[in-house]
Amino acid sequence: MRLSSDGQVTIPLNIRLLAGLQPGCEVEFKFDNGRVWLASESPETSAERNRVLALVRQAKGCATANLDMRVDDIMQLTRGD
Repeated sequence: MRLSSDGQVTIPLNIRLLAGLQPGCEVEFKFDNGRVWLASESPETSAERNRVLALVRQAKGCATANLDMRVDDIMQLTRGD
């Protein structure tokens, strides 16, 4: 296979079938001893990623919840002054 200028490569159908890779499934890349490995994302990794994404969604917008705060006020809170 040839790597595209965008860093993409097509995984041959027989390999996708053997590995159980479906369109939209999550995969992970690993680099070990000069080789690149591709694997289906483990359930543990997937669960951890989903937990982190849920926390990010929950925290989104929290820093701007108080519209009366100025930048100096936010920096004071951040620094613990």
